[in-house]
Amino acid sequence: MYSLKNDYSEGAHPKILEKIVTTNLEQCEGYGEDIYCIEARALIKEKLENDNVDIHFIPGGTQTNLIAIASFLRPHEACIAANTGHIFANETGAIECTGHKVIAMNSNDGKLKSHHVLEAVKSHTNEHVVKPKLVYISNSTEIGTIYTKKELKELKAVCDEHNLLLFMDGARLGSALCSQENDLSLNDISNLVHAFYIGGTKNGALLGEALVICKDSLKEDFRYHLKQRGAMLAKGRLLGIQFVELFKDNLFLEIGQHANDMANILRNGISELGYNYLVNSPSNQIFPIFPNDVIDKLKENYSFAIWKNIDDENTCIRLVTSWATKKDMVIKFVENLRCISKN
Repeated sequence: MYSLKNDYSEGAHPKILEKIVTTNLEQCEGYGEDIYCIEARALIKEKLENDNVDIHFIPGGTQTNLIAIASFLRPHEACIAANTGHIFANETGAIECTGHKVIAMNSNDGKLKSHHVLEAVKSHTNEHVVKPKLVYISNSTEIGTIYTKKELKELKAVCDEHNLLLFMDGARLGSALCSQENDLSLNDISNLVHAFYIGGTKNGALLGEALVICKDSLKEDFRYHLKQRGAMLAKGRLLGIQFVELFKDNLFLEIGQHANDMANILRNGISELGYNYLVNSPSNQIFPIFPNDVIDKLKENYSFAIWKNIDDENTCIRLVTSWATKKDMVIKFVENLRCISKN
């Protein structure tokens, strides 16, 4: 059984594990003030071409979203997100648990557009309802689509016009940046959003995300929020070491590129066999639609997510590739699918 279910089934990239082992007996400062976290912050700022940011390392994506958004908002303020957005659909109401409503807007491609933001703002206009304050987007999105520079600029413009914060969930940012359809750089993102995070967990790290706060007014006392919500690791070095390895050369992008290359093999092979997709997702997540009997046969050798029922005879599944996905296995998947489709 080979898993194409997610991009965190395996442990970590060998270079990261090797560095953790070789530095194991070094004595370091705690709570993210060690030499590796300091170096990692400097490396990320260099890649961003932006020194005017604060960077904090946090163990996981849901925790990053929760702490960042809760710290940025006042009690009566709310988030605007796509109905597929992670904070709305996949985090057990974590944001609402902090007292902040998530206003979900229907989106066919997982992307929040400027007109969605305007619609949410215009329908929340007085003190009897929550006040929209933060726009939440994911890149890549939860269904594998990516934002263009034009779309991000349009979102930034409407946020500026209505005094809203723009926050990007970058759990799969590595894959998004390496997509053939991408025209955004890390520098673009740091100049167009008020805060975002660079995902490590789904891009070759054991765990960890790097939150980048770009807007000065959001920076104050953020470490207090980290500590209060249990995200300030005593052994913060474990996060710093991983991000040093990801960013000291080009490992972060190499990992994203490999995941995308493996997804492209699947995508091209599935398309050649005449199957359709739920959405055009040019990243490491793809959503093909197969007859149910084909899915049942694929399940004998592969693990994947059942995503959405299309009709009585067809279902959309999700296939995800990662830094560790083997080329021979994705080629084999396509070959198996070809044999199944002929029968």
